[in-house]
Amino acid sequence: MIAKYAKDQPEGFVNRIQRVAIVGAGGQLGRHITEELLKTGQHTITAVTRARGDSTFPEGVIPAAVDYTDESALVSALKGQQFLIITLPHDATPETHANIVEAAGKAGVPYIMPNIYTGDIVVNNKSLGDEVMLGQKLRPIVEHIEQVGKSSWTVLVTSLWYEFSLACPPDWFGFDVAKREVTFFDDGERKINTSSWPFIGKTVAAFLSLKELPENENDDSLTVSSFQNKPLYTSSFFISQRDMLDSIHRVSGTSDKDWTIKKEATSKRVADGQALLATGDLRGLARMYYSRMFFPGTEGTYQDKLHTKTLGLPEDDLDQATKRALAMVESNWRPM
Repeated sequence: MIAKYAKDQPEGFVNRIQRVAIVGAGGQLGRHITEELLKTGQHTITAVTRARGDSTFPEGVIPAAVDYTDESALVSALKGQQFLIITLPHDATPETHANIVEAAGKAGVPYIMPNIYTGDIVVNNKSLGDEVMLGQKLRPIVEHIEQVGKSSWTVLVTSLWYEFSLACPPDWFGFDVAKREVTFFDDGERKINTSSWPFIGKTVAAFLSLKELPENENDDSLTVSSFQNKPLYTSSFFISQRDMLDSIHRVSGTSDKDWTIKKEATSKRVADGQALLATGDLRGLARMYYSRMFFPGTEGTYQDKLHTKTLGLPEDDLDQATKRALAMVESNWRPM
């Protein structure tokens, strides 16, 4: 286990995270984390990737191609790393994540950020997480890290990804950008937390630029170790569907008269999503989860828990994030 204070570390100890391994460094989210970490100039980054993968990485990233089922290869790639960030695609098996965690334990990696980048529904609000059928999938990831007992976890709570969700079909944020159609959930005015990909990357970079440990018992500054087995909260925007549409108007020069705007009860969308999912259509999961996050009440929001100001992060730019989402639509991007 890591000693609590820097003063108790052996001579030569450097009180910051220097060596970071990222699984999925070339993926949708992982590449933004990688890019922002590189900008700090403080970290040596190893990209752990599948042996037969075709990802490319920015200059300065050390590639380590491994078979995720080969424990000895994983242990070798992770040996000496101080912090492991796991970002895996939606279709990755639970066994893949488990293999990586177990290898990290054997390699002596003290900190893990697991493949959980979503709303505040895993560590807290567990009933909400179960209701949208994600808690049952994601909670075992945290439990497994604890069972292995060699590393601590830090879950990065991002809520819904902004560009991704806006560019997705209407089952997500209710928008069909290409057709200029939107379905407001209830009146479209309820606000939720949402994060852009670059801002998530900036959050991780700022977090891993903190001191690793407090200097002594009188040092109450924020450190990486402050978040051992705790969530870290980030969010670019606290906005409504109405705010999103207004941003689209500013970016594209449109107005409400150019769009078809419908309204639908949030409760109906949740029920419809459940019915669709029961047929095996995964769009039902998106419709149920996203609509449920817009329910009346505050259980899905976490404005009062944010660590962004403490980390010194600047405000994100909504219209720039919207521009990126519109560009994704124009390029015929597909979520899966």
